[in-house]
Amino acid sequence: MAAFSLARRLRTGETVFSAWCMIASPIVAETVAREGFAGVVLDQQHGLWNTETIITAIGALHHAGSTPIVRVALNDIAFVSRALDFGAEAIIAPMINTAADARQFAAVAKYPPLGERSWGPMRAMALQGRTVTTDYLREANEGTLTLAMIETQSALRNVDAIASTSGIDALFIGPYDLSTALSAGKAQDVQAKEVERAIDQICQAAKAAGKIPGIYCRDAERALAMAKRGFRFITVGNDFGIVREGAAAQVKALKG
Repeated sequence: MAAFSLARRLRTGETVFSAWCMIASPIVAETVAREGFAGVVLDQQHGLWNTETIITAIGALHHAGSTPIVRVALNDIAFVSRALDFGAEAIIAPMINTAADARQFAAVAKYPPLGERSWGPMRAMALQGRTVTTDYLREANEGTLTLAMIETQSALRNVDAIASTSGIDALFIGPYDLSTALSAGKAQDVQAKEVERAIDQICQAAKAAGKIPGIYCRDAERALAMAKRGFRFITVGNDFGIVREGAAAQVKALKG
């Protein structure tokens, strides 16, 4: 896989679809990737991944020609730079509610002058086939992506300030948390009117700041609809759903 291919594709205006994995099986993540997804998100926040399985899965995704993306656990800023050192080429950070949150995220993900990321990407360089440290250093700030999740009312109020933060590359919508927040905990209707308005607001804030709009979608139909609305980094479903739905279809067929 070419180094930083996901960033290059997104920065040239391409719309990219990625998978989402929670089961913590590197083989499952690799298998999903080999079906043609440009990237695969390894979800450490709500998924079952630990450090060992993430390291293995990142290598498996590189081998499959798909970009490894890690969603870190809530407030686990320390793991951002570790995941990048392991070879992840994009980081999704949950609950970025203020410009201060965004600056803290960018600081650990980007090298100076954008941030304060500490040096040590030995595994990342090995996966990219690099031996000259300055080659990685020269391209890393542009090539590794920071995706700030907008999923609360506070984040929505501060979305323009978050989007304009130096070192933040994309805004990424968590629609289920957003719908929960906007309904005061009463619903998870990701297509409610107020949620749809917020989705468009976030997309426009990203575009106005020259950043990449991204969103999680439950299925391909919704993903294609979001692409038409201007989103360019779109994740589709998750491995739990893929396994469950596949098994359910087989059982249904057996029962006639």
